[in-house]
Amino acid sequence: MSAQDTKLLLADVDGTLVTSDKVLTDQATQAARDLQAAGITLALTSGRPPRGMSMLIAPLKLEGAIAGFNGGVYVHPDMSVIESHMLDLKTARETLQLILDQGLDAWLYTEKEWLIRDAKAPHVARETWTVKFDARVVSEFAEAELKKAVKIVGVSDDLDKVASCEKLAQQKLGDRASAARSQPYYLDVTHPHANKGAVVLTLAKLRNIRPDQIATIGDMPNDVLMFRKGGLSIAMGNASDEVKSQASEVTDSNEDEGFAKAVRKFILRAAG
Repeated sequence: MSAQDTKLLLADVDGTLVTSDKVLTDQATQAARDLQAAGITLALTSGRPPRGMSMLIAPLKLEGAIAGFNGGVYVHPDMSVIESHMLDLKTARETLQLILDQGLDAWLYTEKEWLIRDAKAPHVARETWTVKFDARVVSEFAEAELKKAVKIVGVSDDLDKVASCEKLAQQKLGDRASAARSQPYYLDVTHPHANKGAVVLTLAKLRNIRPDQIATIGDMPNDVLMFRKGGLSIAMGNASDEVKSQASEVTDSNEDEGFAKAVRKFILRAAG
């Protein structure tokens, strides 16, 4: 499917839309407005909770849905919930134990809250700065919270350990959950329907367009799922060679205006 047929661009956020310092550049903002002027909707998907993307809505003038937790919760730009997918309790319990047994720290997200066990654990401070709200510290994840789990995250700076845990989670949890790294140091475990491939299909239904009319752009292994379900797919220059090999096109890195350049070169030029 050519870019001429693109009706919607589905963009990952971290490593794609924003820089490594989580900055939305002027060029990226302008690219979003140029898409709008061309009649192409911009929608966002991320492992972040929807609240953690709310600061992007006004500058991007977002009209499309926001798929937080890799599709665990869909919201309108006014933050009203369209639909959500929670892990079942048995799977949530098993996921938590698996992550802890592999020596990773664990975080738990519900629709509205982010729960952690240690405020000083790796990546907590940076994640707080990124999503612009605080986690709630608990001594353990109670059953009442596990029942509401939309996403459980394994966290470690031992990147090989995270990659190994990803494979083990995929093997042990099977089709009961979606397990994929959203960053080299984060393993996201969500409902089986909460993955970026399913996001493409859900947005196609919500917008009444074909999946191949959705272009996708991202940088991580979990973005490959949306590459496969949509039409034109674009990998960021900072993506691994494995991710790049799965995309139709490759743009520059998120530190070199890769998002804005991709919009101009691969989408707007074709649309024009």
